[in-house]
Amino acid sequence: MSKDPSLFIVATPIGNLEDFTFRAVRTLSEVDIIACEDTRHTVKLLNHYKISCKLESYHQHNMYEKGPKLIQLMQEGKKIAVVSDAGTPGISDPGAELIKLANEHGIGVTMIPGAVAGIMGLVLSGMDSTSFVFEGFLPAVKKNRQIKLQEIALETRTIVVYEAPHRLIKTLKELLQFIGNRNFVFARELTKKFEEVRKFTLEEGIEFFKDHSPKGEFVIVIQGRNSEDKKNEDILEWEKLSVQKHFELYLNSGMERNDAMKLVAKDRGLHKRDVYSELIKKD
Repeated sequence: MSKDPSLFIVATPIGNLEDFTFRAVRTLSEVDIIACEDTRHTVKLLNHYKISCKLESYHQHNMYEKGPKLIQLMQEGKKIAVVSDAGTPGISDPGAELIKLANEHGIGVTMIPGAVAGIMGLVLSGMDSTSFVFEGFLPAVKKNRQIKLQEIALETRTIVVYEAPHRLIKTLKELLQFIGNRNFVFARELTKKFEEVRKFTLEEGIEFFKDHSPKGEFVIVIQGRNSEDKKNEDILEWEKLSVQKHFELYLNSGMERNDAMKLVAKDRGLHKRDVYSELIKKD
């Protein structure tokens, strides 16, 4: 039998304050502490529902320092709820680290479910939802980002990513470069007054946002690769290629040599040193 929970993962509204469950209100009213990304933001939600509780800031910049302190409080018998600014903690936010710590220390964890922007965007997109992959925010570091974009190029399932408005056009251009002119749907301002869901090709989307400045947080839902998509056809059939040709395909896509070697090794189920050994035979 699982332990009685001391950590409560509470989903909050992603825009519309009415999207908050009775159980969530009761839980936040009963716990000893609410750990939140931005206390100013969370106070607005608590005031709306007339909830009074001690708040502790817990975000990506202090989670490694604050996490152990919260664990200690729970070990002393405190009940703690964790909320993000919007949506479900643990999905593209530091809540995942606190859940991991709690599990490592044998602390009971439960979840009060609610809104997830990525799932809402996927459903509204009308794209295939029987099998999909959630990528969250793409990596910020260039080499890691290139590797992720290359993986997305080969993905046959529907792909869901998040993006901020100031990076949206750059990301759409990178997607076009790596995966070709696929269909995609963007969803923004979900559950709010100006909720918007639109379907474009990537080229059409880039043109649209030249005239319509991106606003709000975006969910981007991208069509998976299909048999008619010829971009990266040769990469998909890498089994027919030598290690050298496989490596050159990634180099030609703009990757650094070391990153290209890592991805060739991953594709073939080899160790990176084995790929290196094959490549130096050709030098």
